[in-house]
Amino acid sequence: MTTIASSNPPPAQNKTTNAIFIIGSLFFIFGFVTWLNSALIPYLKLACQLTNFQAYLVTTAFYSPYLLMAFPSAWVLKMAGFKNGMAIGLAVMAVGALIFIPAAMTRTYGLFLLGLFMQGTGLAILQTASNPYIVILGPAESAAKRISIMGICNKVAGAVAPVILGAIALKDADSLKVRLVSMAPAQKTLELDQLASKVILPYIIMVIVLLVLGIGVYFSGLPEIDTDGKDETSASDQTTKTSIFQFPHLLLGVLALFLYVGAEVLAGDSIISYGASKGISLSIAKFFTGCTLSGMTLGYIVGIICIPKYFTQQFALKLCAILGLIFSVFAVVTNGYVSISFIALLGLANSLMWPALWPLAIGGLGKFTKLGASFMIMAISGAAIIPPVYGKLGDQIGLQHAYFILIPIYLFILYYSVKGYKAGRIPVEPIGDLYPVAE
Repeated sequence: MTTIASSNPPPAQNKTTNAIFIIGSLFFIFGFVTWLNSALIPYLKLACQLTNFQAYLVTTAFYSPYLLMAFPSAWVLKMAGFKNGMAIGLAVMAVGALIFIPAAMTRTYGLFLLGLFMQGTGLAILQTASNPYIVILGPAESAAKRISIMGICNKVAGAVAPVILGAIALKDADSLKVRLVSMAPAQKTLELDQLASKVILPYIIMVIVLLVLGIGVYFSGLPEIDTDGKDETSASDQTTKTSIFQFPHLLLGVLALFLYVGAEVLAGDSIISYGASKGISLSIAKFFTGCTLSGMTLGYIVGIICIPKYFTQQFALKLCAILGLIFSVFAVVTNGYVSISFIALLGLANSLMWPALWPLAIGGLGKFTKLGASFMIMAISGAAIIPPVYGKLGDQIGLQHAYFILIPIYLFILYYSVKGYKAGRIPVEPIGDLYPVAE
């Protein structure tokens, strides 16, 4: 009797595929919520009548939890597990979205910032859970493919988010800005209150979606993974170092990641406001963040194809730093749409920095690997500092010339790609060319 092999995938494979689909949905949510900020900044600047510096406090509120919540997030995951930790993160994000409703009703900027802080807190917990989860979910040799898919989900959502919010919140904003100049104070207040109310329905929908996703994750069949029993030491961990601060290549890497994340978020979150400052209508400028994130998506695809077959991660980091320098200089010295195009191209320059910096920074840490990874997660708070500094400079010297801030950032990353990643490092076995975590 002839036995016919079944074409159905084994149950374990189905389970992994379903888990990847669920985590991919979460990364889509990450990207959507995160890159809404690029539309929120010009919206809140108009609705709450803010300076550039005040408007860019949006990024401070949203990204500072990565610094404050790095270790508490790890404790939450230790107590609740990966799956429940993801559900908790979604619930906290829903609370943040809910705060937007009274913030919009009263047009209170402080409440908007509180809502963003809560969203960032939930996202920090969610990121801390889902990034390592997608790495350990399947075989190590296919981690690069899984995480690149996550990155693409993130950036596609990020390209769509500001367009959707912009179409709702920034509709007729250009004509409103002109009318506000000659309005009586009472009429001006009424118009701005109406503008603020435009985000109430979108954020009610967001609350519902986040809660439904949280409940779905909680009751899902996502497998729980125990990492506590894994030995972090390796055959190459022959060091006698007793402190994480004895690894200068890690500390320099944390600083490089801090600067890189600040530059990446600045490029994506400032381009709409920058376009508007050049006289481009917000109805057109709302698409600019999508251009930046399209460049990042293209970079992810290049990384999938070329690393490590055609070049190493260290070379990718060096190339991206050089491109960042070139594009930053041209963004400052050119004008109009050409200058804006170079800001959009920074998306391509930034694309491979995250996956390249991680293995260079945490390679060779041995038993300090988890602690080193926590330091790297804390470095995401660079996005809480650098955009407001840019906004302050923009108030003083103009938004275009304020992009000078990017030049020393890319110079430092270039230094790290050439020399810094080797500082004080004991020669170890190659650390591989997998993307360690998805952004």
